[in-house]
Amino acid sequence: METAADLPIGRNTALLSATMAVNSAVLQLTAAVSSLTFVAVTGITGLLGLGPAIFLTAQALTAFPAGRSMDRFGRIPVIAVGFGLGTLGCLVTAAGCALGTAALVIPGFLLLGASGAIAILVRTAAGDMYPPERRARGIALVLFGSVFGAILGPTVFTPIFAGRDVAADDLVIPWLAASVIPLVALGLALAVRPDPKRIAELLDPDRADEDVAAPLREIVRRPGVPPAMLAAIASLAVMVAVMNLTGYVVVDHHHHGQSSVFPIIGAHVLGMYALVLVIGTLIDRVGRAPALAAGLAIMSASCLGLIWVESLHLTALLLFGLGLGWNLSFVAATAELADRSAPAERGRLLGFNDVLSSLTGAALALLGGFALDSLGVTALAIGAAALVILPVASIAARGQLGRAEPETA
Repeated sequence: METAADLPIGRNTALLSATMAVNSAVLQLTAAVSSLTFVAVTGITGLLGLGPAIFLTAQALTAFPAGRSMDRFGRIPVIAVGFGLGTLGCLVTAAGCALGTAALVIPGFLLLGASGAIAILVRTAAGDMYPPERRARGIALVLFGSVFGAILGPTVFTPIFAGRDVAADDLVIPWLAASVIPLVALGLALAVRPDPKRIAELLDPDRADEDVAAPLREIVRRPGVPPAMLAAIASLAVMVAVMNLTGYVVVDHHHHGQSSVFPIIGAHVLGMYALVLVIGTLIDRVGRAPALAAGLAIMSASCLGLIWVESLHLTALLLFGLGLGWNLSFVAATAELADRSAPAERGRLLGFNDVLSSLTGAALALLGGFALDSLGVTALAIGAAALVILPVASIAARGQLGRAEPETA
């Protein structure tokens, strides 16, 4: 009979971490050129925030059904489908750039958004494989793979963009190159056995029979869930909005070359994941609430810094800080939500959280694009800083987020 002691948790963790490494390279391309791709194809500068908004809206629409499917069919089948959608999205986007038509770029972004939603839910599988007292570190181990993606992205895409203008035709080759990358992640995901949901059931046998999940309206009212969701929504929404608009700021407002965007986005991804192992252990020791508040404060300060900074090195440093703050708040919120849910509920809860995060991020990207085009970088920076610091008051008012015990989660 299969027991928890016999499970290849270390092997599965390494494989899932490798999928995150590969996937983050595509994430960097999307963050760096989604706004520029949309403007290059349509020729409408005022719509620079619409590209990321399409991506994030698709991410939102996919997150909840993907989470429910994970609870029903297991984590790995859904993850594999997500990476397949990523390859298809890159190919369709490349075709749209080649033909100069938004009629293909938009479906390409929709497919990439759906893929991104499922890739983010890899953390559900990470949370499955570790007990509550080590869950934040387990999630961190899987997310740590993205550090190598921070190196892979600039290595692949910076030479492709070197010496090129930002025109639709010049974006075809990068998107075609990116289409191969998710296939590698798909192969790695299919090697994960047994499914992490099965591992969660073996680690928590008292709850393994809870095949019928509680209603979502009940799950989101559990102690600790509302403040964790609020922090997760604010941190992810502001992070993706600022990350996706920074490429346009660097090229159009600060007049740097397009190839310079990738080292900056690479620094941001390093901030998101480079210290995640230390942060995961820290969160398990100090508790969820202090980590949530500290992460949001770091993000707010990093956004404000964009008002005064124009050099590439300092912009990269601020984007590193933005990623680091997101790392703290995101891992802490994910660990708390996983603690408060049974294996049969976890995908649904995290998927619902991602729906709200991505919709908020889409709205912020669209509004941020208008603000950036009409009012400049200062308006974008102040708005993002204010939005990300507001949840801290709510977290403080509610008190500490205790670690949920399995029998009362």
